Amino acid sequence: MTATVHDVAILSDFRYPGGTSASIAAEVRAQARAGLTTVLVHVRSPHLKAKRAFHPLITELIRDGSATLAPEGEEVTARLLVVRQPRIFTEDPAVPPRVRFGRAVLVLNQAPGDAGDPARYYAFAEVRERVEDLFGAGIEWAPISPQVRAEVLRADPEARLTAVDWHEIIDGAEWWRAPASRTSDVPVIGRHGRPDPVKWPRTKQELLRAYPDSPDVRVRVLGGGDLAVERLGRQPANWEILEFGTVEPVEFLHGLDFFVYFHDPDLIEAFGRTIMEALAAGVPVIVGEHFRPLFGDAALYTTPEGVLPLVRELWADRERYRQIVLHGREFIESRYGYPSHLARLADRGIRPGAPRPPALSAPPPTPPRPVLLVSDNGVGLGHLSRLMAIGRRLPGDTPVVVATQSHGAMVAHREGFLTEYIPSRSVLGLPRQSWSELLRSRLEHLIDLHRPVVVAVDSVPHDGIVAATRARPDVTWVWVRRPMWRRDTGAEWIERRSAFDHVLEPGEFAEPADEGATVADRDGVRLVGPITYLDPADLVEPEQARAALELAPGRPAALLQLGAGNINDIASPIARIARHLRTAGFQVVLAESAIATEPMAQPAGTHLVRVYPISRYLRGFDLVVSAAGYNSFHELIAFGIPAVFVPNRETALDDQVCRARFAAAAGAALIVEDPDGEDLDRVLSRAVRQDVRDALSRRCAEVARRNGAGDAADWLADLTLEKAGS
Repeated sequence: MTATVHDVAILSDFRYPGGTSASIAAEVRAQARAGLTTVLVHVRSPHLKAKRAFHPLITELIRDGSATLAPEGEEVTARLLVVRQPRIFTEDPAVPPRVRFGRAVLVLNQAPGDAGDPARYYAFAEVRERVEDLFGAGIEWAPISPQVRAEVLRADPEARLTAVDWHEIIDGAEWWRAPASRTSDVPVIGRHGRPDPVKWPRTKQELLRAYPDSPDVRVRVLGGGDLAVERLGRQPANWEILEFGTVEPVEFLHGLDFFVYFHDPDLIEAFGRTIMEALAAGVPVIVGEHFRPLFGDAALYTTPEGVLPLVRELWADRERYRQIVLHGREFIESRYGYPSHLARLADRGIRPGAPRPPALSAPPPTPPRPVLLVSDNGVGLGHLSRLMAIGRRLPGDTPVVVATQSHGAMVAHREGFLTEYIPSRSVLGLPRQSWSELLRSRLEHLIDLHRPVVVAVDSVPHDGIVAATRARPDVTWVWVRRPMWRRDTGAEWIERRSAFDHVLEPGEFAEPADEGATVADRDGVRLVGPITYLDPADLVEPEQARAALELAPGRPAALLQLGAGNINDIASPIARIARHLRTAGFQVVLAESAIATEPMAQPAGTHLVRVYPISRYLRGFDLVVSAAGYNSFHELIAFGIPAVFVPNRETALDDQVCRARFAAAAGAALIVEDPDGEDLDRVLSRAVRQDVRDALSRRCAEVARRNGAGDAADWLADLTLEKAGS
């Protein structure tokens, strides 16, 4: 009889009451949805009482068939073994597990100790020796977070750990609740989690600062509240305490306005699953600064004494509150969603197979295969926007998948694209070689998963991309290569053109001034007109645009869009520009990029908007002061909007200075060469004049070229047909 070979075996003690079991359940659900099989191998931990039952989430997985429970002592076979909870191996297991596997990972989901004792929970060297005796020296050791990684290396500086953390995952759709009316007349703050004294602030003072005894807030606690009451010696009148397990966490979170979590300073929190759950549920999170490496700008960071002022501030600003909720959800879906787990399984050779179709009298029609659009990280949304411009114009029966390293992955998702997020090298902090291997692996996985006919890459051909083209030569690879490179840069990228089957080059208004490396490499390149996300017909009328942006009628309005702020400091000239325009009677709107990593400095009297695409509302403005990046530049020219270009000089490849100079020479725009000098005031003094702006609009109408996105889409569609017919 042939033994069943499972895709994944998860070995753990399934009686753990908290995050360990919840994490296992999430991974099993992700695997089941992808058509992967999972077997659970139960090994009793010496730290749990023998009569404790399995966690309800684990029981449910076994009951509904998402996973199979292996009989104790029976040998199982799996392509990948995942071991969770190193404390299981602080002693030799009473019944040694019998698992045959191809690869194995031990997930270090708990630090060896805390600030007071680096080996309080387990001695890493002893656990490693015991685990390698059981499963061999080839097992991978994967920390669940930067905190755990640091503590393991503190215990054993020579420990060989995976380059990428095996982070928690969550299905945001199961937790999400759209922002609704307030839960009560005062803000409700709360927290949930397993009862443990170290999960609470150590002193009465810190405890009451984080969870105030104040009539203008309510405090709700699910799990461990009795420990806090014991520490205080009383239960504040505004506190409501629920016993752990009496309410489902998702239901509990939907009764909160803020999730606040502070703990004992000696505790090394392995990850913070409850924080992730709160963000996924649409509840703003207030935590300590040490959680920033995990939750970035999705959480709010303060000290216990800063909780109440922050709650009051956000309670009074409903729009900011709503934006925080939405950003938190986007962050969780892009970084910790189920696709991230499937990607790391694919990195280890575990990929979902196609589901078996039911028996039919005739074979079902073959669904059209998609086009995969891959964008670089970039510092703005240029790479991603160009690809989406093409993708939204592909024939309706052509599936489109967007894979991006950009923080703007959720922008593509909101625009209706099936979107895959690939964390960039800068986000992961990886060495170049490790990053290249990860990128190649992720691209191979996405190709195997979505089976595209054509892969179009708007990026320079990094090592990982070139390696992926060689590993998957059966698809058609297209390099979408923006022109106007800075002189004497990028020759090494041009040399890699041969890795692609085709090159597609969007047009450039300033082409006569282009002296970059792409100019001499146009043989066989498919050239189209300048690509913009929208066509002129997509723009709303001036009155509608002004109403949407809350601009006052009867006064001229100016838009400032100087970029994402991720290359250089764009804040310094903003105040001068805004002051000059306001003095001239303009309403001033600042466009904050959807992927800006730092809040934009906002001078007094200006209005801040974060809208994508802002180009939809350009007709509501009388003047735009903009960087000269490819997308914004060509939108302003194509739509006839009077513009002053302030070119960014810090870009690696894009020659914004040359582009802006050409537009100014052609009479289609003005240019500020030195925003820190007298040039700024001189040019703005011209730009605020109605006759100058009218002349710029007329000239744009004379020289504007047709959007090339449609032609690019038609060409890619033809490639898919050629490939399908070959």
